[in-house]
Amino acid sequence: MKPTLNLILFVFTLFCFNTVSAQYGGYNNGYGNGYGGGYGRGGGMGMDRSMMAGQGQGTPSKPKETPPEEIAGMIIEQMKPQVNLDELQAIAISNVLTESIREQGILLKNESSSQDQKIEQIKALKESTDKKISAFLNPDQIEKYKTFMDTFKDMKKSKSKKKKDKDSKEDSKEVKDAPDTKISE
Repeated sequence: MKPTLNLILFVFTLFCFNTVSAQYGGYNNGYGNGYGGGYGRGGGMGMDRSMMAGQGQGTPSKPKETPPEEIAGMIIEQMKPQVNLDELQAIAISNVLTESIREQGILLKNESSSQDQKIEQIKALKESTDKKISAFLNPDQIEKYKTFMDTFKDMKKSKSKKKKDKDSKEDSKEVKDAPDTKISE
């Protein structure tokens, strides 16, 4: 009876050791050095890198920022026919716009400035940018540029207004669709 009990105890101990060893990486003393990787594989607790990549998907992320070069390119595409820019003017103005957009982004992200300070800094940046762009244009093109900028501002305002109108329509639709919760007496 004693040898059978010893054999059962030995098998049980061996079984427990294998389970613990497999849980912590197993071979080569565990913790990421073993065959399965254990804790060192991807942050521990059985998670690998593919699971780590999806972390934080439940929270909404910031929209991807459009590079300043791309924004300047879109503006130049619209400006070129209306202001009659040649290729050299388009390149020079594109560089000015790219730098201005970069600086505007920096100003907007600056948390040490108040909202009023940011507005003043952006106005000063706009004036500086307009002067730099006007230096590349002839007098006829300057007038066309001013007209273009006025229509460009109106386009931006109408786009943001349409977006606000769309949001408010969706909100009012939700209110209409909501069941009536009034309690009648």
